[in-house]
Amino acid sequence: MNNSSNRQRNLSPGVQYLLDYLKKMEADSPGFFYAFEGDNELCGNMFWADAVCRSNYTYFGDTVRVDTSYRSSRAKIPFVTFTGINHHGEPVLFGCALLLNESDTSFVWLLQTWLRAMSGRVPVSVTSDPDRLIQMAVAQVLPEARNRFCRWSVFRQTQEKLGNVCQVNPSFDFELKKCVNEADTVEEFESCWGSLVSRYYLMNNEWLQSLYNIRDQWVPVYLRDVFFGELSAVDCSDASSFFSDGFLSSSPTIQLLIKQCEKIASSWHEKELKDDLDTSSAKPVLKTPSPMEKQAANHYTRRIFMKFQGELVETLANPAIIVDESGGVTTYRVAKFGEEHRAHSVRFNTFEIKATCSCRMFEFSGITCRHILSVFRAKNVLMLPSEYVLKRWTRNAKTGCGEAMPESAFGGPNTYQESQMVRHDNLRQEALKYVEEGAKSIHVYNVAMNALQEASKQVAAVKSRSSGSTHCTVEANRGNKEMDAIKNQSSSCLSREEKEKKIQELSAEVEQTNQRCEVYRAILLALFRDMEDQKLKLSVKVQNARLSLKE
Repeated sequence: MNNSSNRQRNLSPGVQYLLDYLKKMEADSPGFFYAFEGDNELCGNMFWADAVCRSNYTYFGDTVRVDTSYRSSRAKIPFVTFTGINHHGEPVLFGCALLLNESDTSFVWLLQTWLRAMSGRVPVSVTSDPDRLIQMAVAQVLPEARNRFCRWSVFRQTQEKLGNVCQVNPSFDFELKKCVNEADTVEEFESCWGSLVSRYYLMNNEWLQSLYNIRDQWVPVYLRDVFFGELSAVDCSDASSFFSDGFLSSSPTIQLLIKQCEKIASSWHEKELKDDLDTSSAKPVLKTPSPMEKQAANHYTRRIFMKFQGELVETLANPAIIVDESGGVTTYRVAKFGEEHRAHSVRFNTFEIKATCSCRMFEFSGITCRHILSVFRAKNVLMLPSEYVLKRWTRNAKTGCGEAMPESAFGGPNTYQESQMVRHDNLRQEALKYVEEGAKSIHVYNVAMNALQEASKQVAAVKSRSSGSTHCTVEANRGNKEMDAIKNQSSSCLSREEKEKKIQELSAEVEQTNQRCEVYRAILLALFRDMEDQKLKLSVKVQNARLSLKE
């Protein structure tokens, strides 16, 4: 485990470039937040998060990965990232930091600053590196959150510590990961681990013994009572290394790192837009006549539905057998044919239509397991109860409540910036409907395209009128200050100073309108490109159909 501390790094002039970049972003981007530790900006630690990062956390801040793996790698730049998982099971960014001074208090400052940028909302769970300093900071700043060690970091350190073993026995690394990732019960893990260390004569290996002693902090089977949003073992290994290792070692300067970071964050956002479009435009193929499957297809995103569908299909091979009945609670034993030794126990409450399973898959990943679904099938529960459909995995994960702007998911009223984030997401969801309908035929495509083009003209007209008004600059104030309300007073009753103040407030509102128009214009342009792609695909299909008719 990495226990080094009090490291000071000098990365000038890159630090000045980063500082200028942050100040420019603060001035140009509503909702942008940055902070630095200490009195000297060029020697302290820096944290930043833009409006998209903060919006991401609003919807998907239940589980967070704090990546400080640069400390145990050969990375030249002390770069830290906060990431999460969106409703498609893909990564989203919650913020970044540069740690030039790695003292005992630096990581505490980092987590406190990040939490302040996220309006104080504490996550349910945290995944961090097995490093003494970061573990101390998490315990101090986020005591309510369940903290676990990143398995990817543990596996990487194991390869380094047991390099000779892995070289002589190439299968050891594979067997270790299988033992950790695929164990269904504590008993199964204990048996597998004991067999593994005995087979390779590692019973007295200090490193493996130290890992075994803290197994409840990194082995999944001990952590399944808390939500981590983990859909598979692959997700864990991939999600923890987005900004580490090769990325950092290939970015020798801060300037290049910032550009690469923006590029990766942008690609993630584009991937989310594409996944949203795929979910809304393509109906999944149902594999059963179950009404529950159809219900799930209408609610979940494409990838999450496929995960649920796999569990539902498995119920056909996992019968539920009653082993006990007490009052309104029935206990079932559920096991796959031929694998009775891996059975799980499900308790079903008849009055509340609720079930809990010993596998804890729903608590861990938010997806209902095959064992509970088998009991639902046995009890003729045709539709999935609402509490088993987490909104964070649905198509509407980022939508508000009706026409009114919902209060911030951080727990307080919306600031202007947070309201803009919600409007951005609601507008995007609404616009995707045009893409879905427009892709069905050339005629509907033309109608939808005309509607979008007309909307684009109206947005441009509003922007043009707004830009003709009086302009003035407005200070961003770290992206947290609420926009002052404009009072309904008669202009004749205002003093000269009050009139000037009101002019400034109106000018600020005009500037904010211009910024919103830019966001809407970017969304419309992206939709136009998607529509053109759909038109091309339809044209190809029509041409192929004509050729087949001629034949």
